[in-house]
Amino acid sequence: MELPAEDRESSPCTGYTRAHWEAAADALLAAVAPYATPDRALYHLPGDHVSRAGHLSDGLEGYARTLLLAAFRGDETTLGRYAEGLAAGPGGVWPAVVDRSQPLVEAASIALALRLTRPLLWDRLDDSVRERTADWLADALTAEAWPCNWELFPVTVGGFLQETGHRTEAARKAIDRGLERIEGWYLGDGWYTDGDGRKFDYYNGWAMHLYTVLHAWLADDGELLSLYGRRLSRHLEDYAHLFGGDGAPLHQGRSLTYRFATTAPLWLGALTGHTPLPPGVTRRLASGALRYFLDGGAVDERGLLPLGWLGPDESLVQDYSGPASPYWASKGFLGLLLPPDHEVWTAPEEPGPVERADEVRSLPAPNWLVQSTRSDGLVRLHNHGSEDTRYDPYYTRLAYSTATVPAPSYDNSVIVDGDPSRTGIEPLGTGEGWIASRHTVRDGVTVTSVVLAEGAAEVRAHLVAGAAPGTPVRITGWAAREGVRADLLPVRGLSDELAGETGNGEATLFVALARLTGEPDPAPLPDLVSVQVREGHEVSVRWASGTATAFRFTPSDGRPSRPAWTVTHL
Repeated sequence: MELPAEDRESSPCTGYTRAHWEAAADALLAAVAPYATPDRALYHLPGDHVSRAGHLSDGLEGYARTLLLAAFRGDETTLGRYAEGLAAGPGGVWPAVVDRSQPLVEAASIALALRLTRPLLWDRLDDSVRERTADWLADALTAEAWPCNWELFPVTVGGFLQETGHRTEAARKAIDRGLERIEGWYLGDGWYTDGDGRKFDYYNGWAMHLYTVLHAWLADDGELLSLYGRRLSRHLEDYAHLFGGDGAPLHQGRSLTYRFATTAPLWLGALTGHTPLPPGVTRRLASGALRYFLDGGAVDERGLLPLGWLGPDESLVQDYSGPASPYWASKGFLGLLLPPDHEVWTAPEEPGPVERADEVRSLPAPNWLVQSTRSDGLVRLHNHGSEDTRYDPYYTRLAYSTATVPAPSYDNSVIVDGDPSRTGIEPLGTGEGWIASRHTVRDGVTVTSVVLAEGAAEVRAHLVAGAAPGTPVRITGWAAREGVRADLLPVRGLSDELAGETGNGEATLFVALARLTGEPDPAPLPDLVSVQVREGHEVSVRWASGTATAFRFTPSDGRPSRPAWTVTHL
């Protein structure tokens, strides 16, 4: 991919400007063009993996997701190619939109693209093409969605059809129904769970916030925009802390193959005026992420985005993934809707949160603790509240970072009798420099965990309850990679190999020191923190900075009854 020369005057952190984003969009669109069918209604990108929806649906996905990129780019010539596809696709080439089907997802991308480019694309189509397209899209208004972010796909289609005067009553009902259904998933502080339970991941930004805020903004609905915009702004206060100094987004959650779609909520805040971030920070975070992926090899020799992260990676492929699935990354180009003279493009870049100072930040709604260090630009996430066992290991680990990936050998886990399971995660609170939770290993066996952090150092304490005496327990830490060092040292109940066994009491405490660092010559971990364990499962921690804290594991009903233990911060 050929990009313009760096501009370190206006973009001292990344060197990227709007011209780089435009060049990247143009290159991605040019690379997919040869894979269109002769009628340009389908884009069959190369790849061995066919999604569960099938080959035809995968071709529709290729059309819809790259159309969205073309819409953000706004180039009339490119949009003309997609106009040809509209002449054929809805007339029988595209699969129908039915209940819980992948075409429902793609209908939302098509509708959003048509709404954003109406003067350039929709308004120039023949009446018959518009009618066939509207009829095809209209099935999305009544199709049953999976109970998650999918509820917003009929909303997005409904917004476009209502604006263009097609099926307006059905469109209004679809909008109202979808917005009502997601309301119960908003848990405060800018965070949604992606459906029932506690599923926190990137779908917060690139789906829940994106579709609600864009719908309100495009509909010019001030009341809705105020509601959803406030939520987005609050979300961005936390979200800005999830990018590493090298631009890497946090490696957690499903659909990571969407890569720089992680930048969509950053641009969305600037586009709609609902952001707490200065324009120079917005661009620095977004451009940093784009550069991280482009420099890291996310685009292959054909100019395509394969399924993966920094190149092909089968571990990131879900059963719904097809060859064109990575092109949800198109959402990352939302910033091109902002004109060249907007301050987000003209203001000098400013350092992101991780580049300004070390920080340990509590996120109460998802019950996460974000630990970042300025010296190496690493961001670590201690997960004590997000769970989606369908997509293990990207939800069930105790911690994630911008520099590591979950290891199949169960990094960041408590393994009881060979079982690393972590289900039924119950948040037990978070505060200044600490976080706690309880989870189930198997019936009757639980682990209650507390993590404390300062700088790059961590204290991890795990109380195993309900297991028979002599049950083996093993603690694992970070999975080291090139350029980062991982430390894990025993403190209580563990051998030098980080293994131990449960005692004769109702519960057994295991404590370790942990660290993930990119510093080439870090101080010895025991020099950074000291830990004392007292009777009654009480743990005292003193950091090298002089800060001290303590906590105690206690039975939640006041007596040692299996297995409901909780944590009291002293």
